Amino acid sequence: MTNQEIFSLMDRFERSSLQSMKLSTQEYTIELSRGVFGAAIPDAPTPAAAEVSHESTSPCITAPLVGTYYAASAPDQSPFVAVGDRVAKGQTVCLIEAMKMMSEVPAPCDCVIEEILKANGDLVSFGEPLFRYRTV
Repeated sequence: MTNQEIFSLMDRFERSSLQSMKLSTQEYTIELSRGVFGAAIPDAPTPAAAEVSHESTSPCITAPLVGTYYAASAPDQSPFVAVGDRVAKGQTVCLIEAMKMMSEVPAPCDCVIEEILKANGDLVSFGEPLFRYRTV
C-alpha cells in the first residue's frame, strides 16, 4: 500500500461515521479509531483542551490528521502565521508531518489568527484545535 493510498484511507475514515477500523494483511496492520487520545486520563485535561474549553464559541482550525505540527517550512524559516495575522482562504497556516510526508493545513476562510494553540514539534491528533480565528 502506498502512502497516498494510506492517506486516502485515512481521509475516507475521517469522513465516515465509523468509530474504529482495522485493516490487516500479511505485511502490515493499520488501525484507525476516534477518541482514543487522552482517554486514559479523564481527570487531567491537556493544555490545549483547557485553553479551548473557555472559548468554545470561537471557531478553530483543527488538525486534519494525526502527526507532528510544524509552524514553519524549515527550522530557520519564519512561521507561516502569527497572532494578529490576516490570512486568506486556502493560505497555509502550518504543516503536519505524518509518515514522513508533509501536509499543508489551509485557512478555511479569510480570517485573523487570534491564538496559536500548539508549539512547534507538538504531536497532534485528528480534530485537535491548532488555531483560534476570527472571520473577516
